[in-house]
Amino acid sequence: MSATQLLVTAGRRTKRRSDDRPRWTLKEVVFHVVVLAILAVILYPVAWMLLSTFKPSSQIVGNAQLLPREVTMDNYEKALSGIGGVSFWTFFQNSTILAVLSVIGVVLSSALAAYAFARISFPGRTVYFGIMIATLLLPFHVVIIPQYIMFNALGMVNTFTPLLLGKFLATEAFFVFLMVQFMRGLPRELDEAARIDGAGHYRTFWSIMLPLLKPALVTSAIFTFIWTWNDFFGPLLYLKDPDLYTLPIALRLFVDQSSAADYGGQMAMAVLALIPVFLFFLIFQRYLVDGVATQGLKG
Repeated sequence: MSATQLLVTAGRRTKRRSDDRPRWTLKEVVFHVVVLAILAVILYPVAWMLLSTFKPSSQIVGNAQLLPREVTMDNYEKALSGIGGVSFWTFFQNSTILAVLSVIGVVLSSALAAYAFARISFPGRTVYFGIMIATLLLPFHVVIIPQYIMFNALGMVNTFTPLLLGKFLATEAFFVFLMVQFMRGLPRELDEAARIDGAGHYRTFWSIMLPLLKPALVTSAIFTFIWTWNDFFGPLLYLKDPDLYTLPIALRLFVDQSSAADYGGQMAMAVLALIPVFLFFLIFQRYLVDGVATQGLKG
């Protein structure tokens, strides 16, 4: 092949590669610009909060400027030193204990209750399941006073028990309903094969159903952890000792401790409080996505 033919062939290949490149239309460019603008608006408060942790408190209130005029690490020192004589790590430990135990309680109790509703036939199952679903329509504020009176009479106020007891008794109807619907999508032949092999309900649940429930379990764990970690009203209602306070209550103390609120310390503690939630979601979101991706493969 001559040099001229080689040049012609190379030119054709270059033209072919350039033709294969995706060409952006005006509509696509406008769409992406609009989406990026909306994303910037949504993320601006988060960026402002992060950068505000490096500003003096006097520059935070009434100042929408994103970048700090002067950088300081005093806010993180104040946040880590704690407030009211209680260190940050005490608040962090209390929130971690409540969140982890809540996840364990919700996952185990909801899975057991869901297995009973989805796989075991017993008198009144439909009625009980309907009553459980009806509790989703009951406002939490209706039962606040009766629950407080009951726990106070039992001497459980100022302990973690009122905040954890319901988690281990399958009172979270939303997660029970989620797992029931997931179990109903699993083939009944699995239960029949287990019974033929001599497995009872206990063995069937732990060896067959529980591993297949991983997507629903991970979903329940993620939401339970986030909701418990961010819960403000429950700990405020039942906890009286500052040594038992959680991070949401500690954040409020930065505003109420004096006439001049320490917004810098509050912003720094808010960022530190967000880190465990972000890491928890980052670790388990892969299982959540995998579970969603496999829902259409059942049958």
